[in-house]
Amino acid sequence: MVAGALSLVSAEHRLNGDYVIHVKEAGQGPAVVFIHGSGPGASGASNFKLNAPAFVDAGYRVILPDLIGYGASSKPEGIDYTLNLFTDTLREALAKHGVERAILVGNSLGGGVAIQMALNEPAFVSKLVLMAPGCIEERERYFAMPGIAKMVSGFGGPDFNLEEQRRLVTNLVYDPKHINDALVKERFEVARTQPKDVLARMRTPNLASRLGELNMPVLGFWGLNDDFCPESGARYFLESCPDARFMTFNKVGHWVQVERAEEFNRYTIEFLRE
Repeated sequence: MVAGALSLVSAEHRLNGDYVIHVKEAGQGPAVVFIHGSGPGASGASNFKLNAPAFVDAGYRVILPDLIGYGASSKPEGIDYTLNLFTDTLREALAKHGVERAILVGNSLGGGVAIQMALNEPAFVSKLVLMAPGCIEERERYFAMPGIAKMVSGFGGPDFNLEEQRRLVTNLVYDPKHINDALVKERFEVARTQPKDVLARMRTPNLASRLGELNMPVLGFWGLNDDFCPESGARYFLESCPDARFMTFNKVGHWVQVERAEEFNRYTIEFLRE
């Protein structure tokens, strides 16, 4: 099944804090929640369009939320975008969406959100799948990475245009062939609605010291050419978690699930079926 053939059902959940979280879903079976990363124009459906159909075909209920500040969800201005803000609003939306237990799949910031959710509520998370997860280094280390430095400096302001969007999203991959016009346009339409606070006022903690608390099975992926999250972070999980395995790929950037989509889908589905 190709991504374009997947029929997604949309829902919006208004939270107690009056924010709205947008969710798309498809399929039936155990819930698999895909949590996207940060960056101009990111959304659940956009970031995982090469993955969702395979998981639906494999018998899973695929859930694609847009984090607060992203996609079609609320984009408040003048606030700090903290990990607790991302985690708490997503958890509340999933509860309203009828998700009682889930497998969490998170990339970058979404990986940090998944880790925090698993630490907050271990019984809610049956397994974790992480692709170059964030929130395991100090914030300053991330903002010194070349990809993040370019993303923050290039986003927002009157000069932000379609070509700047293309440049920023191309930084996420090793091979630019994975970035097409449709993806750039889709993300640009979202990015135009995002306040600069989404990136400039992001505040995330370093959760590395707590990774040993993750008792559920963990599967991880990392590209050796990642300019956003240093791949040395894989060792933190391997050294701390009771049940963790990581795969690394050469000539792959920050988006393993895009650049190696077929392998990511196959290995992850095998892991979920164990």
